[in-house]
Amino acid sequence: MLAGGVLLAGCARSQPEDGKAMRSDDGSTATAAASRPRIRWRMASTYPSRVVILGSMGKRVERLVREISGGRFILRFHEPGALTPPFEIFDAVAYGAIEAGWSTPGYWAGREPALQLFASVPFGPRAEEYLAWFDHGGGRQIFEDIYHRHGIHSLICGVSPPEAGGWFKREIKSPEDFRGLKIRYFGLGGKVLEKLGASVQLLAGGDIFPALELGTIDATEYSVPAVDLNMGFYQAARHYYFPGWHQQSTFFELLINLKKWEALPPADKAVLKAACSANIRESLSEGEALQVAAIEKLKAKGVVFHQWPPAVLKALRRAWDEVAAELAARDADFARAWQSLNAFRSRSRIWRRLGYLPEELTAPAPAGSSPSSSGGEGSREGP
Repeated sequence: MLAGGVLLAGCARSQPEDGKAMRSDDGSTATAAASRPRIRWRMASTYPSRVVILGSMGKRVERLVREISGGRFILRFHEPGALTPPFEIFDAVAYGAIEAGWSTPGYWAGREPALQLFASVPFGPRAEEYLAWFDHGGGRQIFEDIYHRHGIHSLICGVSPPEAGGWFKREIKSPEDFRGLKIRYFGLGGKVLEKLGASVQLLAGGDIFPALELGTIDATEYSVPAVDLNMGFYQAARHYYFPGWHQQSTFFELLINLKKWEALPPADKAVLKAACSANIRESLSEGEALQVAAIEKLKAKGVVFHQWPPAVLKALRRAWDEVAAELAARDADFARAWQSLNAFRSRSRIWRRLGYLPEELTAPAPAGSSPSSSGGEGSREGP
């Protein structure tokens, strides 16, 4: 039975358009592209559209699909709860109650633990390496195999940059400070904190601030600084930790009912793929561009920025290694995806080492410097 709260509506509405035959120069007749049936799909979102990046990415997909298709394909974004509760989108799409959903694979860990590896990975890859594994290193096939068993086809459709490590009401100075801490933490990172004695909850975005303000939780993580600023967490907790060891990059997805996907002609599948590709590019550039201004605003509001003590990061890494080994031993799909990702990263390590300059050498030149003042053509001042 479909989980409660789902709006049981009819299937996608299609209506033929009154396209006229077009005659080519050689006298043959072809039907205009606009004469193909119009498509109207509903997309339930896990994130409110007002939430920058997380929700706005979903709204952008709606616009991109409409524009790329010339207005023939409408993928209508619906706010959380309008069609189904956020954490029931998986079932709603799988059973065909709605055609599509906007979310991240990590929310479906209760159904398929391996899907967490397609959302974010503790101490994992940056966005470009993550996408390389997914597109060219075997990740996509594993991803589709898992989803197709449930009657869903999913497209990776957005990527966010590294997240913050979390908001805390008190400082975290040692691994022992996690013991007994009530914290909202997403995905695999939450399992790592449980290893260190924290009491971890997974709350929907709209439920986090009230829980933090009322003391139901002592700490939380949610997203990047621009999103966290939007959520107002600084009003309830002042200590803001970096880096986001649990999410160095995060995938977002367009969930599609598998039967609906398979019924689409190739041209319409291409519309959705093109929209997601464009959204990934825009989400990467937007995600990087928005963070500096958000950090400056948070500092002005009195937020105290911290970097994790080395001992804490080492303890988190040890705990993650234990969690990954345990999950791989219990779940064949998790083991398959984890082995695939590790093999890809191990093989590509030589390229990361040879191809990229150290960060200290790519820092911008000091303000006011110029080629003429830094030793002539071909030389520059140090960082």
